[in-house]
Amino acid sequence: MRDLAAIALFVALVACAPLVTQSGVVLNFIMMALYACLLAQAWNILGGFGGQFSFGHALFFGTGAYVQAIAQQLGMNPWAALPLALLASAAVGAVVGALSFRYGLKGSYFALVTLAFAEVFRVLALSVPFTGGGVGLMVPLRESAANMQFATRAGYLWLVLSLVAVALLVSAWLRHSRFGAYLQAVRDNEDAARAVGVDPFRVKLAAIGLSGALMGAGGAFYVQVFQYIDPGIAFGPGTSVEALVAAIVGGMGTLWGPVLGALALHVLADFTRNLFGQLPGINMVIYGVVLVLIVMFVPRGIAGIGVPVRWRRARSKESPRE
Repeated sequence: MRDLAAIALFVALVACAPLVTQSGVVLNFIMMALYACLLAQAWNILGGFGGQFSFGHALFFGTGAYVQAIAQQLGMNPWAALPLALLASAAVGAVVGALSFRYGLKGSYFALVTLAFAEVFRVLALSVPFTGGGVGLMVPLRESAANMQFATRAGYLWLVLSLVAVALLVSAWLRHSRFGAYLQAVRDNEDAARAVGVDPFRVKLAAIGLSGALMGAGGAFYVQVFQYIDPGIAFGPGTSVEALVAAIVGGMGTLWGPVLGALALHVLADFTRNLFGQLPGINMVIYGVVLVLIVMFVPRGIAGIGVPVRWRRARSKESPRE
């Protein structure tokens, strides 16, 4: 109940932002921070709760983005296309998971497999005609709420906030559900989990499908905001890096870690973009430096700061007094 109350409070406060300010700059910042949070939450389900590090989560992002764009090219309403984008991304995740987990791939091997799949999909998107090839796809402009194209950033902010709320609810469910316990058991010791009756293959397969669906939601949202997608954006490494770094910096396997990490990195990215605007790619360098520092000095992430202190205090209260 505490998690649900915290999520409800978070959603209510952020939802009020367009009522407090009409500044396009501020609303755009909040919208893009929420978008980064959605990607981080998606990666956190597989990488944080499941312990299966993926370097190619752009695979699911791009799948969702292209399904959303192609469906609209064919005349489908974007609201109807959104569930298809999520299902397609989940299906791709299930296929990749089946091929990887069936043969026991994990750790660096699994990370490289996901990276390879993302690159294969990027090459395919460059080669087949229905993706627009290297030119990419433009989404038809039909501005209206019924067409998921809003006149102001407020509409997009509420849209991505609803997707983030779903991701937070999924993470909260993983913290307290039996499936979440199975997933974390597989993460901690796969052999021990198997010994007590947990099927690691099925658990990891469900986790990658769920993670892929949320990542696909991020891709669909990107298409609606920018009304364009190409293979480099859809399946490039930048999206994967953004998702995993935000989760690691904020705190893997936690509810609010990806939120904190996405916000911190988004503030940092905007700062470096304004400061080093003439140096393209500097934000990736900054991301790398921040990641190294976090791993060295705050291995639990931002959400883990002070956890050992709180743990020691709790233990001292539980221990009997002499």
